[in-house]
Amino acid sequence: MNIDMIRVAAKRLDGHARRTPILTSPFLDEIAGRRVFVKPECLQHTGSFKFRGGWSAVSALTDNALKTGVIAFSSGNHAQGVALAAREHGAPAVIVMPSDAPKLKIENTRALGAEVVLYDRATESREEIGEALSAERGLTLVRPYDEPQVIAGQGTCGLEIAEDMNALGVTNADVAVCCGGGGLTSGIALALAAEAPSLRARPVEPEGFDDVTRSLASGQIERNTRLSGSLCDAIITPQPGAITFPIMQAHCGPGIVVTEEECLRAVGLAYERLKIVVEPGGAAALAAALFHTDAFDGDAVIAVATGGNIDPPVFSKALETLA
Repeated sequence: MNIDMIRVAAKRLDGHARRTPILTSPFLDEIAGRRVFVKPECLQHTGSFKFRGGWSAVSALTDNALKTGVIAFSSGNHAQGVALAAREHGAPAVIVMPSDAPKLKIENTRALGAEVVLYDRATESREEIGEALSAERGLTLVRPYDEPQVIAGQGTCGLEIAEDMNALGVTNADVAVCCGGGGLTSGIALALAAEAPSLRARPVEPEGFDDVTRSLASGQIERNTRLSGSLCDAIITPQPGAITFPIMQAHCGPGIVVTEEECLRAVGLAYERLKIVVEPGGAAALAAALFHTDAFDGDAVIAVATGGNIDPPVFSKALETLA
């Protein structure tokens, strides 16, 4: 896994993925006490950065593999990214999703033409289900984060951040990234190391599901004791990936842990001040930038708003935090 793979993925994504902008608000700067730049990947196709990795992985397959089809497991954002990429390539897609995933994500994945297989994330292993179906049907498994082509696709977000921050003259800043298994975080970290070494990726996780933060602190892969029960479902994974963790060890700063309440407030503020819709897990990085100011050095922080697939009741709850 290296920067060359990310650059090649960027060429395959050109004309297919959206280049998301950089957003700012003086009101958010005031809360944070420094400049806050937001990369709204919630505006990406399917509502999250996951389209980048999905397209990167599917577009790299052979014609025979596309004809047979792909399989992925996901709480919803990777599901939709792979489903859309598969549809655009004329490939069948099977997606293994937790039964407690947001209804919107399940419905959207089906609407994109994928076959959805539901499972209980507290008692069943999505990896075992996915690998069994892959072997049974001859499908190509596209892992959500521990997959080089997926990491390469996610890393294209980091190339854009590096280019935009260079144009804005922003140096020596942290890039806060909502982190599950580490695909986006490690991809961005690799891109920054090559193109903007003065910018540093910082993984951000929800309280109670801080496996990456603990792993970076201990120097070895740590596992979460719980696998469900958070509004930040998009960034809940059992543990860091075998591929992503060494990359994060080499290129990331310490992790940051935020609460659900902080994420909900960040969702509300993103809507109020930036006019974007972000899901709780996708707002974790912004929550860190706004409410954990002591965790950052320098006069600026870049927060990646990773996804916007939020159910209306949760969004309403987030808006109540503004009252």
